[in-house]
Amino acid sequence: MSALPGTTGRRRIYLMRHGFVDYASEAVRKSRDPTVATLTERGVEEARAAGAALSDVHFDLAICSGLPRTRQTAEIVLAEHPLTLELEVEERFGELRSGSYMDFHSAEHLAAVMTFTFEQAGEPDAEFLPGGERFADAMVRVRAGLHDLLMRPNWASALVVAHEVVNRMVLADVIGAPLGASAGFEQDTGCINILDFDLVPDERGEGTRVERGVIKAVNLTPANYLKNGMNLRSLEAIFTRPA
Repeated sequence: MSALPGTTGRRRIYLMRHGFVDYASEAVRKSRDPTVATLTERGVEEARAAGAALSDVHFDLAICSGLPRTRQTAEIVLAEHPLTLELEVEERFGELRSGSYMDFHSAEHLAAVMTFTFEQAGEPDAEFLPGGERFADAMVRVRAGLHDLLMRPNWASALVVAHEVVNRMVLADVIGAPLGASAGFEQDTGCINILDFDLVPDERGEGTRVERGVIKAVNLTPANYLKNGMNLRSLEAIFTRPA
């Protein structure tokens, strides 16, 4: 199948953010490398809840960024799925590369810095922390990865497990908003976004093109759909150690 049932050229992406991790963990601090972060017990629970919610959804493809936290999340989700799917890696959906490791004074300090960083994403040459990847450059690779996925034949529904900033940028891009608008899309850990894309024949008769993208749902959190008690923004919560 290459289109959702009842449509002629529509494809759906279930775009997830990985489950909760502890960026202040001993492993991260010792290595000075946030890419080694893995799911906490809370993150595993969030992934399991997402897996249960998605268990009846037919997936043709399952993709993660390759970083441990997205791989773990995807594997937990797929463990609830009746079909056995090979988990693929698409590094272009990886989180933005930061500059030198930041020694922060507290979780609150880091959350404040990251919030300011995201809000400046639309500024010329804005970087993901000093010396890090430029947001504009990251947008180029993310767009390319998404385009290549959508142009790939023989699929209708895909699971993609990525990262907060990547998801924010994709959501803004789908509605044609500028890069700076990405800060307005909240992405709680373990959340699910549902995106539909309509593909039509290219005018030149050379394959297909994306006619439009539509956001069907944003920031669904199966572990707590109504977000009761989830009073912190994702940036505040992710850098706060569990009690």
